[in-house]
Amino acid sequence: MKISFRNIFSFISFSIAIVAIVYCGDSKSKETTTENFNSGITYLNHSDSAKYIGMSKCMLCHQDIYNSFIETGMGKSFDVASKKKSSAKLDKHTVIYDKFQDFYYHPFWDGDSLKIMEFRLKGNDTVYKRIEKVDYIIGSGQHTNSHIYNTNGYLHQMPMTYYTQKGTWDFPPGFENGFNTRFSRKIGLECMSCHNSLPEFESGSENKFVGLPEGISCERCHGPGSIHVEQRSTGAKIDTSKYIDYSIVNPGKLPIDLQFDVCQRCHLQGNTVLKDGKSFFDFKPGMKLSDYMTTFLPRYKNADDEFIMASHADRLKQSQCFIKSFKPETDKTSLRPYKNSLTCVTCHNPHVSVKTTGKEVFNNACKNCHSASTKNDLCSEKESVRIKVQDNCVSCHMPKSGSIDIPHVSVHDHYIRKPMKKGEVQKIKEFIGLYAINEKNPDNYTKAKAYIQQYDKFEYNEAYLDSAEFYLSDKTKADVERNFELLVHLNFIKGDYKKVISYLTMVGNIDELKKPLNAKSWDNSNAWTAYRIGEAYYNLGDLSSAFSFYGRAIDLAPKNPEFRNKLGAVMLAMERTEDAIKALNYVVIENPKYVPAINNLGYANLLKGNVAKAEELYNRALKLDPDYESLLMNIAGLNVYKKHYKEAQVFLKRVLDKNPKNEQAKMLLQQLKTIR
Repeated sequence: MKISFRNIFSFISFSIAIVAIVYCGDSKSKETTTENFNSGITYLNHSDSAKYIGMSKCMLCHQDIYNSFIETGMGKSFDVASKKKSSAKLDKHTVIYDKFQDFYYHPFWDGDSLKIMEFRLKGNDTVYKRIEKVDYIIGSGQHTNSHIYNTNGYLHQMPMTYYTQKGTWDFPPGFENGFNTRFSRKIGLECMSCHNSLPEFESGSENKFVGLPEGISCERCHGPGSIHVEQRSTGAKIDTSKYIDYSIVNPGKLPIDLQFDVCQRCHLQGNTVLKDGKSFFDFKPGMKLSDYMTTFLPRYKNADDEFIMASHADRLKQSQCFIKSFKPETDKTSLRPYKNSLTCVTCHNPHVSVKTTGKEVFNNACKNCHSASTKNDLCSEKESVRIKVQDNCVSCHMPKSGSIDIPHVSVHDHYIRKPMKKGEVQKIKEFIGLYAINEKNPDNYTKAKAYIQQYDKFEYNEAYLDSAEFYLSDKTKADVERNFELLVHLNFIKGDYKKVISYLTMVGNIDELKKPLNAKSWDNSNAWTAYRIGEAYYNLGDLSSAFSFYGRAIDLAPKNPEFRNKLGAVMLAMERTEDAIKALNYVVIENPKYVPAINNLGYANLLKGNVAKAEELYNRALKLDPDYESLLMNIAGLNVYKKHYKEAQVFLKRVLDKNPKNEQAKMLLQQLKTIR
């Protein structure tokens, strides 16, 4: 399926006027100056009529740039798994162990296929084994290779990452210390839209793709290329040494803030909050990023040395080098505004790999300001130290160190400052709050959403929920209508289901909300709100209302297996077993490795008396997840049904090994011990 990109700006006859100007190339026209750009003229390829054409078309005219770009980290950011793409070293002894969940992991090549085996040992015996083929590799190999597998288009990250700098295998970030999600971490549009140009994403899903380009392409930074190609094919030319070509974006000719936005779209990793009605497809180079999304990071007092890996733009903007060089008034007169300020492209040529960029390129950028002929004199460090580092400014003022979010990786901190003195002790860091990096004054709704996402996605800290509550008023009906989605989400997280339903009662007709729950979107926000209301009703015992809201969630996001699985579960509770089997069958066919649905389908078949089918489904699920608690309980129940009491006890003990607080398992095990 082809992605239908949203209409960002209406063009009408305005675009025709600009086309005429571009074709004429009138050197006296003010329409081609940067000053006029700041007055409101926008690029032709911001139009919805502009299409993405692929890097192979760009290559036809820009062969040299293409040849160097495909060797950069961006050019190698994503590809199908192959021996050529993989940077990993591995042998039969390459194994990592999760001591929390008692799983071992081993990567190996099976012919030309890279595979990862998950297994468990009891003594010297392998008592469980699962093997998955790696379909894609994310990461250029400069720092990491992470691994993705594909099930009918649904992409999930695998529990092994290769850390190139140290030549070691370990868990991916976020999988460590008891948080191993094994093969179930979704790779959604937010992740893929940075690592992989513009993928074809299936609407109504969380992580299903129908088309994936091989890496970041030219159009990621320059915008859609169809109009540019059409104009060049007519022979129209523009002297780009004097004028801006408005058929394609050249980031080097953007005002400084907009140039930063191009880089910050991906090199500003953090907690990104989309604006209402926007998606990760909508921003195009040359647009204002804060019109589409706001990215937040936690700020700590006394923690200047801590940073996350993809935070280059944020760190650079904290540097005095940037602050003192930034002169926005020059943007209106300069064809290349970055020449007057320190920006990303002052030091980095995006078309050339940093591996082949000589140190002198970076040092010369420093010396342009810090030279003997200026007031900012050259380095004041001792001669012996300067000789040791070969006058390499970066080594002292942008030292390599580990990021706080990714292990085994060292990157240059782009916060340029005086070197920290040896032995200097940092004070205890103190959380200040979430800070919006690319927007000065986000509204309270955006701040509240950021705190909820920070809790939901990154860290289960109750303080984030308190902060979200501070920014969300629910005193009046108008307040609830305005903040409905976030109030539902916040109280769903808290488990206050009665509060969720009280908001529903207060607004009356949800279809009359400012954001009624009947509109589809790329992020499925309305679908999730409907689902959370359904969950609230289910937990309060109102099955009929739960059924209604699960159904609404499915209408909005039909490719989310969690929604339809819950609908099947409520159907079982309502004794609508045949309908439940149909719903669950759909999930299992659509996503054959979704264990909760396989388990529920097994239970539904058991209710219908189809013992053989139930057993087949339970065994299938067990091969995918040997610790899924509901599954183990269901298998124990099946064995009780078959009067295989000893086998039932084995599975109940497995439940209690993982969760000693399961009272149902304790009670059933006690009962079975009395049966002879």
